[in-house]
Amino acid sequence: MRRRQRIGMFMVAAVALAGPARAQQEASSALATQYVDERAGLGLDAAIALALAREPSLRAVRADIEIGHGLRQQASLRPNPTVTFERRDEPTGTDSQTSVGVAWPLDLFRRSARVQTAEQGLQVAQFAATDRERLLAADVRMRYGAAAAAVRDVTVAEEILAAAQRQWDLVRARVDVGASPPLERDLLDVELRRLEVERLLAIGRADVALVQLKPLLGMSADEPLLLGETLEALVAGRGTETVSVTPVSVARRPDVREAAARVALADARVEQARREGRADLSLFGMYMQMDSSSSLAGGSIGALGSMRRRLVAGGAMLMVPVFNRNQGQVAAARAERIGAEARREAAELAARAEVVAAEAREAQAERAVNLYSAGVRTLARQNLDVVRQTFDLGRATVFDVLAEQRRYLEIEQGYTSALREAWDARAELRRARGETQ
Repeated sequence: MRRRQRIGMFMVAAVALAGPARAQQEASSALATQYVDERAGLGLDAAIALALAREPSLRAVRADIEIGHGLRQQASLRPNPTVTFERRDEPTGTDSQTSVGVAWPLDLFRRSARVQTAEQGLQVAQFAATDRERLLAADVRMRYGAAAAAVRDVTVAEEILAAAQRQWDLVRARVDVGASPPLERDLLDVELRRLEVERLLAIGRADVALVQLKPLLGMSADEPLLLGETLEALVAGRGTETVSVTPVSVARRPDVREAAARVALADARVEQARREGRADLSLFGMYMQMDSSSSLAGGSIGALGSMRRRLVAGGAMLMVPVFNRNQGQVAAARAERIGAEARREAAELAARAEVVAAEAREAQAERAVNLYSAGVRTLARQNLDVVRQTFDLGRATVFDVLAEQRRYLEIEQGYTSALREAWDARAELRRARGETQ
């Protein structure tokens, strides 16, 4: 009879605690809204677009493109003519001479080579900016996924803590009526405090993850930021975006194209150095006016007469490359070309390896997520609910509850790790394939 009365009291206590349990679930949801807002939050695509528009280091790399345009314009300009003016006067006489000269270097064989070098340098800057965009987009995906994973840890910790709080309240009620020993209440109290610590640490990791995402978006650390997608939505919504059966050509990756452009730049520098070692021709012209005066009466001081003579001269000046044919510059440019070719080959090898490794990582991470989703989490949740209900009915010990609760927490944390690994693998695969958007 006493056992039936105690069971009835347990049921009353459970019903009485249902209201606080719902309040705790609402509080948990309220905490999640501090990090994620699927309507007003910043989605991943918007985050990438924001990063491409505002991230400071990308703006600095894009400035190199403007520098390349300026160098290209400068390389196409011809040398300026040189104008000279000279005036000569006789210190003790009245004779004078005035001359004006013009020199114009023809810049033979050099202008086209200069322009080609500048154009190749501009291409290198453009590919470098595109590659920076690729890496920045990958970094945003990684950081966004890390923040979403941290937020999921907070949500799981809140859920486990709320359930443990309800369990502790129920056991406390049982202890108050003498149905359970105080040791069970104290054991659950210790576990409750441990879970609170886990929740606080999870909140700290979520805050840090959001702060680490902000610089990539060009945001200051104190600007508010809400995510627009959860980790599950990221993995489920973009599960097939990067999967393709078409072989990926690593030659289309921006870093590989940049390396190839540097080889072409080295070729252009070799040709420019070779042409600058050739003969060059300059044209010049001069106009001269000479004024002189002399006595009209020979041997005696008389009236003075003046005479003016005008001369026009022109010619060409040839620079003959006898000793300096730019041999050292040509040799240096050729050596630079060898190094650029080696770096291009290294970039291609690294790109192929990255693609293969990312595909393998993505495949295994996908299998891990599917294994968790195929029933592991559901079964773990059912097991925990059964153990708790059995404990509520007095047919299980508190140690059974603690063990199953920790096992469920490990399952959820493992699922979070699997989701993040799957997301990171997909982000890495897109980066390896050279994708930006």
